[in-house]
Amino acid sequence: MHPYLKEIISIFNKHRDQKKADGAKAYLLHQFEFFGLQTPLRRSLSKAFYKSHPIKNHTELTALIKECFAQPQRELHYFAIELLGFHHVLWDKKTLPLMEWMLTHNSWWDSVDSTNSNVISKFFLKYPEHIAAYTLKWNRSNNNWLKRMSILFQLTYKKNTNTVLLAAYIENAINEDNFFIRKAIGWALRAYAYTDPKWVIHFVKAHPNLSPLSKREALKHQ
Repeated sequence: MHPYLKEIISIFNKHRDQKKADGAKAYLLHQFEFFGLQTPLRRSLSKAFYKSHPIKNHTELTALIKECFAQPQRELHYFAIELLGFHHVLWDKKTLPLMEWMLTHNSWWDSVDSTNSNVISKFFLKYPEHIAAYTLKWNRSNNNWLKRMSILFQLTYKKNTNTVLLAAYIENAINEDNFFIRKAIGWALRAYAYTDPKWVIHFVKAHPNLSPLSKREALKHQ
């Protein structure tokens, strides 16, 4: 095990709370183990560690992230996601396959959405030339988490949202019966409705085959 990982595991273990760990494990349907660290504490410990242990190159960063994801505790997966976000100065083309790998390993809504908010949405704003190729591939994938991300990556883009892509990706997924995809469709539309409510209302009216969940989420504040 990399000394970097050993050290953060030791720090997390010092703050272990078994009762909170059991509750968090039950909340995520017993899919992962936990140290039982509440989010503010975990983030505080993690940020201090990132600052005092800078990583110098993308190769080491990738190896550490994958080693973190190989551990059973969910907090180490969150640590890895936020580690990549913290080291944004190291982002380049090699980050694209890494992001995709993260979306498809130990996947559940919490890690997938955190990867988006900490890395993916920001990466594509920084490198928009990669949007079309990667997000189209994700949208056409049989992996539901990749498909979800193709719909959600623009969640915070507001007036910079590419509505042509948003519409196309939703239309391609509109008949999916997966809860997380239907939820993503509604969430993406609801987020964009704060910027252009008329566009969203028109889109919903023009697509009567939207699932009730997607439609309800899309028009939640209209």
